[in-house]
Amino acid sequence: MTQQASRRDFLKTSAAASVGAAFWVANEPKVSLGNNALEKLNFACIGVEGKGSSDTDSAGRYGNVVALCDIDESRLNKKARRYKGVAKYVDYREMLDEMGDKIDAVTVSTPDHSHAPASALAIRAGKHCFTQKPLTWSVMEARKLRELANEHKVATQMGNQGTSHDGLREGVEVLRAGAIGDVSEVHVWTNRPVWPQGTGRPQGKEAIPEGLHWDLFLGPAPVRPYSSAYHPFKWRGWLDFGTGALGDMACHTANMVVMALELFDPISVVSDDTGIVENETYPQSSTITFQFGKTDKRGPVKMTWYDGGRKPSVDLIQGEEFSNSGSLVVGSAGTLFSPNDYGSQFFLLPKEKFKDYKKPEPTLPRSPGHFKEFAIACAGGPPAMSNFNYASRLTETILLGNAAMKAGKKLEWDAKAAKFTNAPEANQYLGRTYRDGWKL
Repeated sequence: MTQQASRRDFLKTSAAASVGAAFWVANEPKVSLGNNALEKLNFACIGVEGKGSSDTDSAGRYGNVVALCDIDESRLNKKARRYKGVAKYVDYREMLDEMGDKIDAVTVSTPDHSHAPASALAIRAGKHCFTQKPLTWSVMEARKLRELANEHKVATQMGNQGTSHDGLREGVEVLRAGAIGDVSEVHVWTNRPVWPQGTGRPQGKEAIPEGLHWDLFLGPAPVRPYSSAYHPFKWRGWLDFGTGALGDMACHTANMVVMALELFDPISVVSDDTGIVENETYPQSSTITFQFGKTDKRGPVKMTWYDGGRKPSVDLIQGEEFSNSGSLVVGSAGTLFSPNDYGSQFFLLPKEKFKDYKKPEPTLPRSPGHFKEFAIACAGGPPAMSNFNYASRLTETILLGNAAMKAGKKLEWDAKAAKFTNAPEANQYLGRTYRDGWKL
């Protein structure tokens, strides 16, 4: 038996003294936390600034942070000051190769284009994997991570934190209980982008800042010169690195209704005529329409996404005030309105009709906390609700919208065959060939 396999078995059998003898009783988690460092999960954190900073601290709350990795040495060293004696790396491939037997789980909080290769490498090494949203940069990467997670039987979770909120789970229960009747249309909007996009490639050449490993930032993406237009933070709007406003927020804002109605595998998707700019960046605003076919649980549904300040018709909110981000679910007997990024708050319209409405009895477990769900799953407890079997399908659905933007036409999707049936030329937008040295 390998040292890694022995440690995994030990963690599971000693879970009562660490992140818990984890199980659900009457929709509540029963967990016992301990303080013995030898019985805690060992985490390696890939990407440790921005959202990666809080993800690293969550790992430290529920385990031992034994390694940090970031392509920016200034960020890496800043975070390492909090975790004295931790191993530091700028290349996660080297980290996993050198410290594999000392690592139980990883967090992946990099730019979107590096989510899949980092997560896949960790999963193949038998590590539990927490990956920020969107799960991947492309549709086919999302499908591959689902396959790998099931093959290697590791615990997984995507970082769409709203999944753990009671309000989101209540909203799912309300919709599944039929409170607003048969749902026919969904509208989801965001105030993103809040970063520059809608421009061409930067001109000129900039010196790479000291301590920034630009080639490692590029990872699987094509080579291009460094520019401060990409890093830090502003990478989201660039096709090679980010997934735009849709990828950034839809895994949050559409999460409740996708989960409730199982809005997976649309039969078609189309973007409006505001398209990609110079094959470099996403547009400043867009509207994307997803059509979902009838299932044995619901009728056909149309979901429309809006970003860059666009919103659905004001008539739909029946006199309520529009929020900067939110969702509307329109049914035959009423409307559910969530004025919230995460779907964690909602009310039913018209308000007078639903003033005495009683929520159904809970059918979903209430969360002990988003990252804690992951830690419990790593210790042998139940899967986190946003595990890759769910999160990858949510991500696939969402990222088909970016493929439609790139194609500039309506696309008809065959999910089983994983291809567009009416536009074979658009299948190139489902994934890409990694550059040498990087693999999925």
